[in-house]
Amino acid sequence: MISLEGNVLLLDKPIGLSSNNALQKVKRIYGVKKAGHAGNLDPLATGMLPICFGEATKFLQFLLNADKSYRVEFKLGEKTNTGDAEGEIIERHAVNVEYQQLSSVVNTFLGQIKQIPPMYSALKYQGQALYKLARQGIEVPREPRCVQIYSIQLLGFEHNHALMEVSCSKGTYIRTLVEDIGDVLKCGAYVTALRRREVGNYKESQMVAFEKLIASEDNKEVLRSLLLPVESLLTAYPAVQLTSTTHFYIQRGQAVLIPHAPTQGYVKLISSDHNFIGIGVILSDGRVAPKRLIKH
Repeated sequence: MISLEGNVLLLDKPIGLSSNNALQKVKRIYGVKKAGHAGNLDPLATGMLPICFGEATKFLQFLLNADKSYRVEFKLGEKTNTGDAEGEIIERHAVNVEYQQLSSVVNTFLGQIKQIPPMYSALKYQGQALYKLARQGIEVPREPRCVQIYSIQLLGFEHNHALMEVSCSKGTYIRTLVEDIGDVLKCGAYVTALRRREVGNYKESQMVAFEKLIASEDNKEVLRSLLLPVESLLTAYPAVQLTSTTHFYIQRGQAVLIPHAPTQGYVKLISSDHNFIGIGVILSDGRVAPKRLIKH
């Protein structure tokens, strides 16, 4: 067993594998019991699935709330009951769309938009997952939700198949975005391929292929070299240096006053011996209170 307290693996999830199945396989390869993933990817989708081990699971919420970037392929002229290629085709329409027209429609989704979450999703209605209801042919009302599209660009369009890149806030459903584009064009559309390229500050180049994990299963040194430290989750937040005294009080759950600390938001807590110990939050009176701490 490898000591994995407070480490992160950026798995490049292969197609056909659910996020939970990918997590279980990674746990087996690394021989760990406590791990969690940050943000579900459909089996059809590939790309970045951050997996946190041990103490790093305390910070999963910061990744779940992070912005995401995707590359998506979609087809015009048809709609499916799931919004992607795994579903059954429920509508067919003629497509009379040129590249420039599609690009113009795509660009109208830039900024804050409202989405109605799809029935085929993990959201719950009266305690039941929507996708389970959908499989029974049951549709229930869903409230529109505001999400932010930071950038959206059409990269190609040929024979009714389009390629697009999207950077967006948490909670954005790419399947719904594609369906809404198809609805505006009055021809329908569904996702044929989806790849998550970035989560927060993590980049596509940092991902580890699942095949590499399998090939390195018996080499513990290689497996460890593929991991990132827990503080890599939190590069977006400023760091504050603790003294031995403020460290003492922080470890006991008490807020402390730290000179030159930011005036609001979250901060990384660095001990007097220069180790990351957790994340804190700035209170209204300017003191720093512990939010999540790791055990050393």
